[in-house]
Amino acid sequence: VSQSKSGIDHEADYRALTKDGNYVWIRDVVHVVRKENGEVDSLIGFMFDISERKKTEQELIKLQKELEELSFKDGLTGVANRRMFDSVIETEWLKARQNKQPLSLIIIDIDFFKEYNDFYGHLQGDDCLKQVAETLNNVKARSRDFFGRFGGEEFIMLLPEADENAAWSIAERCRQALFKKQIPHEQSKVSQLLTISLGVSTMIPSQDDEHNELISRADKQLYQAKQKGRNCIQSA
Repeated sequence: VSQSKSGIDHEADYRALTKDGNYVWIRDVVHVVRKENGEVDSLIGFMFDISERKKTEQELIKLQKELEELSFKDGLTGVANRRMFDSVIETEWLKARQNKQPLSLIIIDIDFFKEYNDFYGHLQGDDCLKQVAETLNNVKARSRDFFGRFGGEEFIMLLPEADENAAWSIAERCRQALFKKQIPHEQSKVSQLLTISLGVSTMIPSQDDEHNELISRADKQLYQAKQKGRNCIQSA
């Protein structure tokens, strides 16, 4: 309305309510006709029904959103993937640094998974990964806690504002939750049931620290857990 009063050419998209209670999308294009002295003489308007185009646009937006969600989801297990983790840890690292709060990371590895695959077959191996992912994903208690597949038989859990004791407690809950699933693993060298090893790391980031240090520390602790005999937790 203000552009019409100001004598400016303009266009706008809007919805119009029809008699049957539905909507149509309209594109309104307005051209200003002026007198020889420059004053506005009249407005010429064109109205187009663009409902089909709007419908197509909405479908494209929906498809784009679905594709974005798929790009951050592990295709096999349905949990978040490494790409999503890389995005989340950057955000949480900056928050922890700004607020001077702890950030904890747990890296989880299925013990002797290669032997599991070799003995039970890859189809059952895939089903095993799905069961582990579902079980561990249910352990995280807070909305900001992140769980995802790190790659292969490794999973990862990021715990904002969780100190070493809290992270250890959650790691133990992960270990116990999987044990309660009672998934057979006849080829395991530590148990007749499927077990996991966990490496835990906690940092309060400083300005000079990088988030890769948190990952590296957790990975080293996971290595220590494996050296210690597996089916256990190591933290630093």
